[in-house]
Amino acid sequence: MSLLIEYLVLGAVLFVISLFGLIINRKNVIALLMCIELMLLAVNTNFVAFSNYYHDLSGQIFVFFVLAVAAAESAIGLAIFVLMYRSRATVDLDAMAELKG
Repeated sequence: MSLLIEYLVLGAVLFVISLFGLIINRKNVIALLMCIELMLLAVNTNFVAFSNYYHDLSGQIFVFFVLAVAAAESAIGLAIFVLMYRSRATVDLDAMAELKG
């Protein structure tokens, strides 16, 4: 039981760090993408911890789907970022405010 609590605390700490990173850093696109990936890593840690605790593989299988979505999100986000950087020559989100609709 204590091992489960340790992993849940680790997942909560990672989630809070990434949440603060999202709130504090609203300018840099790369830092925002890293914070989102860290948040998904925290959720995956909790999935694996509960899956191990209940001796059920469904949590670990779900982690693979989350990792696939995270990889696709990261690839698409970085592709959009590279295109915006080439046209604007900055990573500042305020300079990219034209995307607001």
